[in-house]
Amino acid sequence: MRSVWNPWHGCKRVSTGCLNCYVYRMDSMIGRDSSIVEKTQAFAYATAKNRYGEYKLSSTESPVYVCLSSDFFIEEADEWRQEIWDMIHTRSDVHFKIITKRIDRFMQCIPENWQDGYENVTIVCTCENQKMTDKRLPLFLTLPVRHREIIHEPMLERIEIETYLQSRKIEAVTCGGESGKNARLCDYEWILHTRAQCVRQNVSFCFKQTGENFGKDGRIYHIDRKYQIPQARKAEIDFHAVKSLSPPPKNRQQKYQESKEYDVANPFNSILLQLSKSPLYSDIFLTQKERNYYIAHDWEELRRETEEIVRKNLFHTVSKEKDHHCRQWGHPVYTAQRATACCCRKCLYEWHNIPPNRKLTEREVLYVTDLLMEWMKRDIQYS
Repeated sequence: MRSVWNPWHGCKRVSTGCLNCYVYRMDSMIGRDSSIVEKTQAFAYATAKNRYGEYKLSSTESPVYVCLSSDFFIEEADEWRQEIWDMIHTRSDVHFKIITKRIDRFMQCIPENWQDGYENVTIVCTCENQKMTDKRLPLFLTLPVRHREIIHEPMLERIEIETYLQSRKIEAVTCGGESGKNARLCDYEWILHTRAQCVRQNVSFCFKQTGENFGKDGRIYHIDRKYQIPQARKAEIDFHAVKSLSPPPKNRQQKYQESKEYDVANPFNSILLQLSKSPLYSDIFLTQKERNYYIAHDWEELRRETEEIVRKNLFHTVSKEKDHHCRQWGHPVYTAQRATACCCRKCLYEWHNIPPNRKLTEREVLYVTDLLMEWMKRDIQYS
């Protein structure tokens, strides 16, 4: 049973795959207008807590599918989306999957701290036929996304994707037929053809469901909704990509610990090691331009600049309206702030136990400054 989080409900058709949308079909039974996009009562579910202070959404429920009763990138949700990104960023212990037919809106809809993607987010691009495949995937492969998947659902014809799989940017492909009394045909040969392409390119493959009208060996089978997923599983054709047996590369903190410069008394060893294990922080590095800036400046000069930025961005209490993350780029300190969870007062509280409801003390200013300097030094030396 997959976990689903629908922060808003309602959608508008954008391609042929939407013709028999199950959301429209289900809403019509209760007289609801599916084209009206509205926030749901589950809007804040990802970060909602029970009376014991525990998250209602457990990390064991990963992956969590977001917006299955809408499209995450639909225009009508633009004013709400940042709040959802903030929740997803906070819940780094949960993996979220976002399926979309609006991949063309992706760059307009990502948060400012996205960079090359959140480690706990997979973007899944829907490609129901060859036309949509060739329209969406070339763009999809150029976007800053950490984890990409393709889904052929509803699968409406035989589809060629091998040239896209050769990019090595697609982690998995899912196929499934269309449900409902007006469902269009899904043929088993199309499923097997996609599977064969995935096997050749060592990309994981999943046959999710047969759909209502399923073709096999020249016959068409009408399959009841409750049997569509079980019948797909009975085929036993899912494929799991073979992972490399090579050991994972050592991160900066591991390299530092094994170096001659390692100082067991360094007060930042513990926190930097913890951050290096977090998917949200471990893959943040200085850009070449930022590295050049660091190298070109005197240590004391850079430290003065760092302290000035800390006082400017973090010294005061949390804004009553919203606690914004650091949004200024170009200086290596801003990247260091994000990498060390010093980007805002909320993160400072969560990772460094510095309360957000008062100004920083001088000791705390020095702590953050020295931490940022230490992170930059290790990134320069051990990345």
